[in-house]
Amino acid sequence: MSTNTKIDFIYLSEPDMIRAGVTDMLACVNTMEEMFGLLHIGDYRMAGPNNDSHGALITFPKDSPFPNMPKPTADRRMMAMPAYLGGSFCTAGIKWYGSNIANREKGLPRSILMFTLTDPDTGAPLAHMSANLLSAYRTGAIPGVGARHLARKDSRVVGLLGPGVMGKTTLAAFMAVCPHIDTLKIMGRGQKSLDNFIEWVQETYPQITSVSVVGTLEEVVRDSDLVTYCSSGEVGDPSTYPIVRREWVKPGAFLAMPSFCSLDADMERPDVRKVLDNTGLYQAWFEELPKPAHNNVPVIGVRFMDMVHEGKMRLADVEDIGKIIAGEAPGRRNDEEIIIMSVGGMPVEDVAWGTVVYRNAIGKGIGVSLNLWETPELR
Repeated sequence: MSTNTKIDFIYLSEPDMIRAGVTDMLACVNTMEEMFGLLHIGDYRMAGPNNDSHGALITFPKDSPFPNMPKPTADRRMMAMPAYLGGSFCTAGIKWYGSNIANREKGLPRSILMFTLTDPDTGAPLAHMSANLLSAYRTGAIPGVGARHLARKDSRVVGLLGPGVMGKTTLAAFMAVCPHIDTLKIMGRGQKSLDNFIEWVQETYPQITSVSVVGTLEEVVRDSDLVTYCSSGEVGDPSTYPIVRREWVKPGAFLAMPSFCSLDADMERPDVRKVLDNTGLYQAWFEELPKPAHNNVPVIGVRFMDMVHEGKMRLADVEDIGKIIAGEAPGRRNDEEIIIMSVGGMPVEDVAWGTVVYRNAIGKGIGVSLNLWETPELR
């Protein structure tokens, strides 16, 4: 029997990714919704003993005898994030995640990402692609999926902390699923980022007719139909994480939190509905991390796992968005219900959106074809 041992794959630069549709937010939201359906039935795998791990993280010591070893500065991360996703995707892949907040001083993004998509049968590469936009759009799309099912249909006002990349893609996802949005309140640390964000909003979403810069978290949250915290900072002390106080929250608000967040005691009460992108992800984090886990991973779903561990909440009190999408749990029950959704970020999202963009690129002849080998030297 003759076999073809030649392996070619494509390289997709960031401009290639844009031409292949990586910034099509509505398509990304729809893709993430399909992915959640596969998570709900179990047709996926990630790393770790429970197949739900966020990834494998390299950490660095505060004091090292090696002068060239990286220091554990703010948002310093090096991480490999592998996954397999079934269904119509039936692909595997891995994202390499390098991050350092000091990159901004060099004119670089905080994170620099690459993604390799592979054939799940042979492990052969299908594509190696720039992944900053891939990751940003799939992250922002998750709050959009949540808003589609859990926000009030008449939502108009967005309160946003953190006018950066994550803030842009989260707002883009809200705009894709909530057509009545016309008001934005934003809070940020620097005037340059605020000016950039406002200019982008005015150019991209002229239907947002009211944009205001606010100076407190209370102003971000109060009277907002949709709330999102998208800031970054030092991990370690949850008392320094941006807080949501129940007295600020409008009845019927939907809060999507892909970043640092803490809640006051009233927001932790059972009558505030708590939704996760994937319970298994947070269980994996909880098993992997020192306790309290929220001191080490600042997303609010990790706090929910601490609360379960402390006996302050039952695991049954949190819900997976996949179960809601599948119709096995209700969406929004009434116009007064307050719902908060934790967004942790999963490599299956990269596989899903990476597969769609790769197939678009193949169909349009986008990318540079590279050869791995004609025949492998060792086999």
